[in-house]
Amino acid sequence: MTHASNTKINQEILDPRIHCDYTRLVKLKTNIDGFSFFPYLKTSRQLSGRHLSKYRGRGLNFDELRHYHLGDDIRNLDWKVTLRTGKPHVRSYTEEKDHNVILCVDQRSSLFFSSIDTMKSVIAAELASLCAWRVVKESDRVGFFLINDKNTEWMPPKRSQNDVLKYLKKLAAINQSLQVNTKEKHSLSFSNALHSLNRRNLKNSIIIIFSDWINISEEDVSLLKHLQKYNDVLSILISDPMDFSLTATSSPKWVLSNGTHQINLEKRKDIIKANCHLEKTYQNRCEALRQLMAIKRLPFMEVSTTGNHISQFTRLLRAR
Repeated sequence: MTHASNTKINQEILDPRIHCDYTRLVKLKTNIDGFSFFPYLKTSRQLSGRHLSKYRGRGLNFDELRHYHLGDDIRNLDWKVTLRTGKPHVRSYTEEKDHNVILCVDQRSSLFFSSIDTMKSVIAAELASLCAWRVVKESDRVGFFLINDKNTEWMPPKRSQNDVLKYLKKLAAINQSLQVNTKEKHSLSFSNALHSLNRRNLKNSIIIIFSDWINISEEDVSLLKHLQKYNDVLSILISDPMDFSLTATSSPKWVLSNGTHQINLEKRKDIIKANCHLEKTYQNRCEALRQLMAIKRLPFMEVSTTGNHISQFTRLLRAR
């Protein structure tokens, strides 16, 4: 069977809870009103412009011509108007707020999972798409850093809607390539992906990472702290109830597998022990991300696989 026919079949049987649909990613543009990434971060002084931000841009935009007030910078005096009117006038400016927003989207096999409704990989892709459209509306630049089982893919920050559409098409294709039986034998580690991102030497950017952060290591935290030193890194945790607890059933029997090996849990005490380990690992993961966010006083944000991730995410941003 040809690749084209495979693609056609995949499109016909596409379940939006399991795989992303490119059309769906584009339509998320209609969900971007009413929230902002950083409404709680203000400039040190009130400036009129596209939006308020603590980030300093590369230049200034002329705002208005007004009478001189005590304390104004005399370098901003408009001498022509001052001489013509006989009264001192100054030109006021607003800071240019041209940001680069980098959306890091984890699309490895480990995120091809959900015990309730929507796959983690779908949630990561859809939330990243939502953010991309919001950035475009703010007239800022948005880029993508896609992580899959084999490698990473860098898509440089662009302001054009056409570029964003190309990026989303690539994101949808990577997402649709995820299958239960196509897990890589040696999947790219998150540490390797972060090393690749650090080599970009990003400065003064907003970096938003969408992942389940499972198996986050001390090395990962160190790499994230380095990124946080020169940028604002926002980490979105995508979680599933089974990340921290095996659901109780009438028959306490579980067969767990990583695709290669499997283990049987038949005794209740074994399940309790497994749940304790899962809960501890989950709490450690959350605490590591909370501490990372605290460096820049950014929020720790978590969304679940219940299928309400869009409303969860926008509600979290509105609450800030």
